Amino acid sequence: MCWFFTALQGNDDWAVTYPSSNICALRGSTVEIHCNYEYPYYTVEKEFWFTNIDNEPVDLKDDTDYTGRVEYHCGDPSCNWFYSSCTGTCTLRIKDLRQSDSADYKFKITTDNGGAYSGVPGVKLSVTDHWMEVIILPRPTSQNWLELECHRMCHLTGYRTYSMYSNWYRNEIQQRRQGSSYRFDINSEYRVSCAATGFKHLPSPSVCKNSTVH
Repeated sequence: MCWFFTALQGNDDWAVTYPSSNICALRGSTVEIHCNYEYPYYTVEKEFWFTNIDNEPVDLKDDTDYTGRVEYHCGDPSCNWFYSSCTGTCTLRIKDLRQSDSADYKFKITTDNGGAYSGVPGVKLSVTDHWMEVIILPRPTSQNWLELECHRMCHLTGYRTYSMYSNWYRNEIQQRRQGSSYRFDINSEYRVSCAATGFKHLPSPSVCKNSTVH
């Protein structure tokens, strides 16, 4: 879904679009937030990302909470003299995500003629520890087995496989694609959890033979 916002000063030559309005990411990972923008045919003085809305926007690069963790990747604008407008793209990259990074991220551009525009409401970022959960399916294959499936609690781009873990083996027991199931021996005493491949340190809440069937 692409969001379009008209200029605050009523000038249709200003615009910011975001390919995604909501993003979910794991704590400790890296996330990228993209935008496309359009502005009148002037020279860009500054382009930056911010989160605060109460006062004058603060560049994330100047925010001590993001020191050493923020990068901007903005392409050179393309200008059309006939239409007296320019377009550009800018990507915000945040590394080593913290739960405190959960916020609405917005892009702002200023030009040498005193013009300025902020693309609001922006992109909502949710940082989480547990983005997956184990579901017990209501279709047991036998009296001694249950079927388990790992489900995403929010959409996370780029992670299509997950691993099942147990406290009995203390190791990975299966690696599955999203939506596939795993058979679980209900006579065993161990608990099963799952995690995105490469994120074993951020497992889902675990289930056992006495857990509720969904």
